Amino acid sequence: MRIVLADDEHLVRTALRTILGTEPGMEVVGEAATGAEAVTVVRALRPDVVLMDVRMPEVDGIRATERILATMDDPPRIVVVTTFENDSYVYDALRAGASGFLLKRSGADELVQAVRVVAGSDSLLFPSAVRALAAAHAGRTAPRKDTLRDRLTDREAEVLRLMTAGLSNAEIAARMTLGAATVKTHVAGVLAKLGVRDRTQAVIAAYESGFVSPG
Repeated sequence: MRIVLADDEHLVRTALRTILGTEPGMEVVGEAATGAEAVTVVRALRPDVVLMDVRMPEVDGIRATERILATMDDPPRIVVVTTFENDSYVYDALRAGASGFLLKRSGADELVQAVRVVAGSDSLLFPSAVRALAAAHAGRTAPRKDTLRDRLTDREAEVLRLMTAGLSNAEIAARMTLGAATVKTHVAGVLAKLGVRDRTQAVIAAYESGFVSPG
């Protein structure tokens, strides 16, 4: 698993590199100190996962995330690294396409697990925190004219509801008494019909459309 670190604080990058560099199957292949540099490094090295600080000089993590996802055919998964989990910057980064966020005060085990979860992409990273953030900020945008429900089959709609609850593919399969391969197919169908890249964006879309309601 190839990883790029983007943070304007050298000490933060050093700490992240030290933790991830000792994990089997993980390799830190590049670093960046600004958002603009992050875009250049990621395009050149094509990592699997990027740990992206939200607030950086020149270009912030939100814009950097947008540029990476818009200009690469097979972009990496991006995890936003932040100090405050309820920061509107974090929500904007998730809307821009980040697959999740991680607090800078997180421990080494949480960091490693976050990278593995995002790379695997069949679970939502820190589901309760992502749901709370989506619920708190969804009202900032007007509901979409077409409802997500109109685009989904009954089975896909149920899968999406369970996804917004933070269930993994295995947990959805158990809840709906379906095979893992069937659930994976339904999840792929949901993402395709919503026009989103991963589960995080599906949750954001579900809240913003009113498919699920805060609380």
